[in-house]
Amino acid sequence: MSDEDRAALIAHENKMIRRLRFLVELTFATIAQDHSLTLEQAWEHVKALKAAAVAMFPGKEQTFDLIYLPRFSRLLAERFRAN
Repeated sequence: MSDEDRAALIAHENKMIRRLRFLVELTFATIAQDHSLTLEQAWEHVKALKAAAVAMFPGKEQTFDLIYLPRFSRLLAERFRAN
């Protein structure tokens, strides 16, 4: 693999990581600020985010569960005063 190809792959992965971070922050803000959402709707947002993350990074379901699921679980517990 040439240095150009490697640089292109790294740039693409960095772009995907930035996109995922944006989606995570957008989903987090939506759940935190939209008081019309029900708990079920909030979980649907999290499920949609996970599906998008897995589409961007196939095979990384466990990584999503380890990194982002606890964060969203805490948000939902605080927001809806539930477990």
